[in-house]
Amino acid sequence: MGERLSHALVHGITDFIVEDTEEAYQEIVVKNGGRPLHVIEGPLMDGMNIVGDLFGAGKMFLPQVVKSARVMKQAVAHLVPYIEEEKRQQEAAGLDVTSKGKIVIATVKGDVHDIGKNIVTVVLQCNNFEVINMGVMVPCHEILARAKAEGADIIGLSGLITPSLEEMQYVAGEMDKDDYFRIKKIPLLIGGATCSRVHTAVKIAPKYDGPVVYVPDASRSVSVAQSLLGENKDAYVSDVLADYDKVRTQHANKKKVPLWTLEQARANATVVDFAAHPPVAPRAMGRRVFKNFDLAEIAEYIDWGPFFQTWDLAGPYPAILDDEVVGSEARKVLADAKAMLKKIIEGRWLQANGVMGLFPANRVDDDIEFYTDESRTKVLTTWYGMRQQTEKTAIEGVMRPSRCLSDFVATKESGIKDYAGLFAVTAGIGAEKKDKEFQDALDDYSGIMFKALADRLAEAFAECLHERVRKDLWGYAADEALSNEQLIKEQYQGIRPAPGYPACPDHTAKIDLFKVLDAGEIGMQLTESLAMFPASSVSGFYIGYPEATYFNVGQIGEDQLVDMAQRRGMDVEELRRRLAPNLG
Repeated sequence: MGERLSHALVHGITDFIVEDTEEAYQEIVVKNGGRPLHVIEGPLMDGMNIVGDLFGAGKMFLPQVVKSARVMKQAVAHLVPYIEEEKRQQEAAGLDVTSKGKIVIATVKGDVHDIGKNIVTVVLQCNNFEVINMGVMVPCHEILARAKAEGADIIGLSGLITPSLEEMQYVAGEMDKDDYFRIKKIPLLIGGATCSRVHTAVKIAPKYDGPVVYVPDASRSVSVAQSLLGENKDAYVSDVLADYDKVRTQHANKKKVPLWTLEQARANATVVDFAAHPPVAPRAMGRRVFKNFDLAEIAEYIDWGPFFQTWDLAGPYPAILDDEVVGSEARKVLADAKAMLKKIIEGRWLQANGVMGLFPANRVDDDIEFYTDESRTKVLTTWYGMRQQTEKTAIEGVMRPSRCLSDFVATKESGIKDYAGLFAVTAGIGAEKKDKEFQDALDDYSGIMFKALADRLAEAFAECLHERVRKDLWGYAADEALSNEQLIKEQYQGIRPAPGYPACPDHTAKIDLFKVLDAGEIGMQLTESLAMFPASSVSGFYIGYPEATYFNVGQIGEDQLVDMAQRRGMDVEELRRRLAPNLG
């Protein structure tokens, strides 16, 4: 019986887990006078320990671990009525599973992304940690109050967008003000795509007197938590503090990136030739809404590469399917994904809505003005650009340009009539309802798979709509005939930069974009930290110039910050806070 349970856990098989768990209960409790808890602490934890060991040794991969967690949850759920009955009959204390520690984990206020956090939760639970997952957009005071109420040993914070970094600093500062956390030195774990060891050491750790530790991925979360709660905790914390001191020193002594003045950078703008590439007037000017877009059509545009990254399976698609190490698991998880994708489409689990608009537009200095009509007298909205200021060098006698996205739109003073667009799409309508069904079914694997597919569909929708814009609605590439692989490699004319990404790092651009497009009509909105909701959403701009390209704005100078604040009529310090990652 014990071997069957271990086999089910290690291989993620739920088919007979209820029957096998009941058999274990009859054997251990009814026949031999044990307690329901002993079923969990015995054969079930024996199996999960094997899972943890295999995962730690790199012999088991994340999708398998999440499947194992699903088996464990369903087994424990079967035992809950027995445990509750025992509680009613006895007044004994400590009837819960003796955990290695209790961790409260949350996505910070203003951020809606939680796939990574949910994966970390599962991995920690698989290693016998009790995890209270508070969900997304959780305010600081709620996180700290829950940590106190639960007697948490560790707090974990997650976030995907750059404004979340500031919220993490705020939480650390609030913990430092509270004697409960400061005196007990409750550890604070930091994770998420925008986080880094350097940022944690330089910006977050100094805010709190207790241990603050950056966790780069789910697999590292277990060893970090074990170290923070183990016998050698003090030595581990000392090592982390010493490492962060070193990081801060290196950061302080780091040679400052040489910057040109904004005037110099503007004088070195991208050279464009609108005579050789005259702008094409859109066939369909103005705003257009797409509701209930065909999911089957969208699915044809999926880029599977990032999907495997979600599952911590490294390698380019489709080569990853034949990889000696992860190939077998990659094929299994892809088969599961395609099976669920079929259900999503046929069952209409998700609704895809989009809105886009094409408008007359011209460049004014570093900005792009969108106009209400061809008279170009009334400004609809202004997209404020950021220009590269890092020193440039010449390659074969040609100076590398100091790029700004506005370079790729004709200047107003040139008299050339140019155009640009905006878009917002989501594949996340209905996601919350379905996600709750998976949670209620104790099915983390399907829940994470579902969210990962919703994200892929949102990105695919952006790709699909952009193609329609190029070939039909704008029509500047009417004869385009590219494969999906070519689309993924961006071998088409024009770009669709998105706020929050390297070429357009300013998240506040989303505010006017959403307003002009009336994104609320299709069910999209912005959080206070400017994350898009639903989480599986994409927004950005369309530029059609043939040689337009993506780039990294990088670090900017104080002169550009002040200039941009003046152009926007915005407080300099508020803008400084928004653009902190680009200010060194």
